[in-house]
Amino acid sequence: MLRLEPRPQPSRLLSLLSPLLALAMTVAVGVLLFALLGKDPVRALQMFFVEPVKNLYALSELSVKATPLLLIALGLALCFRANVWNIGAEGQFVLGAVAAGWVAMQAGPELAWLGRGIVVVVLAAGVLGGMLWAAIVALLRERFNANEILVSLMLVYVAILLLAYLVYGPWKDPKGYNFPQTIVFDAVTQIPRLAPRLRANVGSLIALACVAATWVFMFRLYRGFALQVGGLAPLAARYAGFSAGGALWTSLLVSGGLAGLAGAIETIGPLGQLTPHVPVGYGFAAIIVAFVGRLHPVGIVFSAILMSMFYIGGELAQSRMGLPKSLTGVFQGLLLFALLACDTLIHYRVRLGAEKFAR
Repeated sequence: MLRLEPRPQPSRLLSLLSPLLALAMTVAVGVLLFALLGKDPVRALQMFFVEPVKNLYALSELSVKATPLLLIALGLALCFRANVWNIGAEGQFVLGAVAAGWVAMQAGPELAWLGRGIVVVVLAAGVLGGMLWAAIVALLRERFNANEILVSLMLVYVAILLLAYLVYGPWKDPKGYNFPQTIVFDAVTQIPRLAPRLRANVGSLIALACVAATWVFMFRLYRGFALQVGGLAPLAARYAGFSAGGALWTSLLVSGGLAGLAGAIETIGPLGQLTPHVPVGYGFAAIIVAFVGRLHPVGIVFSAILMSMFYIGGELAQSRMGLPKSLTGVFQGLLLFALLACDTLIHYRVRLGAEKFAR
């Protein structure tokens, strides 16, 4: 019988290298998968790891994909460190997009005095929308002890249905040939781009600023320290006088706000309008990004870039090699599975032998 036995002293070096080991395992399984599908593994891997970074345009597209993943994963890392399992960031992302889209649609002569400042108002609306959706989870958890995993996950589908109702109904563009979409937002509401003819926008800089702010909050502020202690040792946190309710509300509101900000940037950036296709799974993929990045803001930057390469590589492999679009999800799942396997074997050793029962 196989059994796991805790290691007396897990290797710190292997713990740090675990994401790289997991990536190597993912690539190895990917090579085998491509060969079984009758595709050239070298060319397939080139689609995932070379094409997304080969020139300035590719890097611009990479930043567009990485920005929402990075923002959402930062908030999720904060929640997970506080032992609050927010699985519904996708819904908070959608509500942020809906709130930002509503403000963007109000842009007109009466708001002309704001000028480009309307972009700040739109982004703030996205943050508030995400926080509102996360506040529902916090309220139900605190008042009724509802499981935040189930509540946050179910609210994802409520958010998606709300978006569908709006773009199929009251917000549908009357001149949009009956397509389920809002009007194209006014140019003044669109987030500024970093360079002409490229889609990279200021959202990438905002995300990097959020990385720095999250790092300071986690490791330099008393509030962040109290939040993490509450996640690691609830009894010790209670003894020290740290508020469990405060940690719950802080982590969920920050996480929801960052997810809503990501939704706002996506709405007034690459999309330019609301459609039923706003939810593309960033909220769920960001869970993998957070864990691959070791729940650390700096590590999350690199894992968000890696996950963005999977997204772009999957699209290229579909269009150029005829591979299924679901390949992106396969790579994401392989990476998470490999990471969990590596972490397990780093902290436990596998023993072979009969299980001993105490008499």
